[in-house]
Amino acid sequence: MSNRFIGARQTTLAREIQLTGTGVHSGAPVSLTLHPAEADTGLRFLVTKRGRVISEIAAHVANVKNLTLCTVIGDEAGTTVGTVEHLLAALRGLSIDNLYIEIDSKEVPIMDGSSAEFVEAIDRVGIRELSEPRKYIKVLKSVRVEEGGCWGSLEPYSGFRMDVEIDFTSPVIGRQRLQYEMSPGIFRHEISRARTFGFMSDVEKLWKAGLALGADLSNTVAIGDGKVMNREGLRYPQEFVRHKMLDAVGDLALAGMPLLGAYRSYRGGHRLNSMVLQALFADASNWAVVQAPKTRATRAPVQITAPAALAAAE
Repeated sequence: MSNRFIGARQTTLAREIQLTGTGVHSGAPVSLTLHPAEADTGLRFLVTKRGRVISEIAAHVANVKNLTLCTVIGDEAGTTVGTVEHLLAALRGLSIDNLYIEIDSKEVPIMDGSSAEFVEAIDRVGIRELSEPRKYIKVLKSVRVEEGGCWGSLEPYSGFRMDVEIDFTSPVIGRQRLQYEMSPGIFRHEISRARTFGFMSDVEKLWKAGLALGADLSNTVAIGDGKVMNREGLRYPQEFVRHKMLDAVGDLALAGMPLLGAYRSYRGGHRLNSMVLQALFADASNWAVVQAPKTRATRAPVQITAPAALAAAE
């Protein structure tokens, strides 16, 4: 293994990926194509209609339009893309910096309710290393937000650390806390398969609001009658807090670059995750863009296969 700084160069996909699925809130079919992109492109959604791109939306907190049960980004003309967090979590979790995400619907497909199918698709095609050094958002000062008994914070830190705690009155969930130094290996094995969850008692209210129209036991952990209703049960111990951490990884990807900082949340969700980023960017002295150490140029881009990437991460 090379002894140069791991993660020093920007990345993209080695090849295009095509996926189809259903929107969890709209219930509508969705086609998604992930296109490799050049360095410094970032993560950008290309919204299409009848085969024509009608909007290009950068995955950035400045473009957040709604945070009701999912994260929705959009442009000034009113075009939006919802439920972006699970896909963004997979991309940031596996350290993919640059990508065009072509989508023909208003919502990223829910797949199995986690990031697992996105991770599997990425592993099939591999990740390509680019020649440009990776850039990070480095947290310089602590920021903290509170709302309704919930709070979240970002602290200066040399890596990317997550500390997420939830506290539900339901005894099926209760109070759970999870802490990880985030890496592609940790994300792939400990976080990526954790599914979204909800309560059966909320279903009718959500349907009346035009939400959760595509939700079922194939993509949601359902809680009712004091138990998990899915026949297969849970995938992980503490799957609920793991999914909240997955959501936070995706929401924090809206910083626009990987973060160097320690994130902590208590009873958080999409709104709180977004508020913490907004607080960070509210003062330019809170953060800085830094660049990974320069490394010797290679003769050609290096394709990182999933096993090699995993070995490097772990």
